[in-house]
Amino acid sequence: MLQRIDETAPLLSVNNIEVIYNHVILVLKGVSLSVPRGGIVAILGANGAGKTTTLKAVSNLLRAERGEVTKGNIVFDGAEVQSLSASELVRRGCIQVMEGRHCFGHLTVEENLLTGAYTRRDGRTAVAADLDKVYAYFPRLKERRRSLAGYTSGGEQQMCAIGRALMSRPKMILLDEPSMGLAPQLVEEIFQIVADLNAKEGVSFLLAEQNTNIALKYATYGYILESGRVVMDGAAADLRENEDVKEFYLGVGGEGRRSFRNVKHYKRRKRWLA
Repeated sequence: MLQRIDETAPLLSVNNIEVIYNHVILVLKGVSLSVPRGGIVAILGANGAGKTTTLKAVSNLLRAERGEVTKGNIVFDGAEVQSLSASELVRRGCIQVMEGRHCFGHLTVEENLLTGAYTRRDGRTAVAADLDKVYAYFPRLKERRRSLAGYTSGGEQQMCAIGRALMSRPKMILLDEPSMGLAPQLVEEIFQIVADLNAKEGVSFLLAEQNTNIALKYATYGYILESGRVVMDGAAADLRENEDVKEFYLGVGGEGRRSFRNVKHYKRRKRWLA
């Protein structure tokens, strides 16, 4: 008997997880978050806060780096998935776009895109239709489809990486630092395409991003990580107007960035001290 999925439940639910590397290094400490179906959720924080580790815990890529989820659980589309392999999770509809793009430099752009359909079993016609759809969202990729990916620009490689993920027909994409190394105009273009994919294709996004301004512009909800803990969360519009977030992450009203953990007047400090 097929299990019925509750469409009102979050697509992804991360529940109080801890992550340890090499059996001794505690990186994430009781992290909980959720992504609604059709939502865009941002994980924010400085370099080293635990954003990438959180994404890799969801996508099951930790094992390649001798990391593991030692406490808590991760539920995707109604089923616990922390014990599945990364490829099994891709087949279920969750795929990660790694930080730094990681295209296959010796393959053409189109060959890169087609590798994203490797796990599919619905035939060449369906794959060709989705390839055309990717080119519709990324016209520049169509122009460069015969070029080796290693010789394309950083922005084109980021588009290629996202397009490759789309070829797997995902329900959710985990997007790690999409703005890294890109000019502001290209960053805006990438995030606008993310918003279009979310609105038109129904793809949910969980994105890790240091650029708080752009992330909170396009996300519907955000979580702020520091030292492997969630120190604050809320609707993106509320986070944009929060005075502490303005001071520490948006560069407004402070004398340089400090840590939430060192601010005694921060009202939510008990969330990580408890």
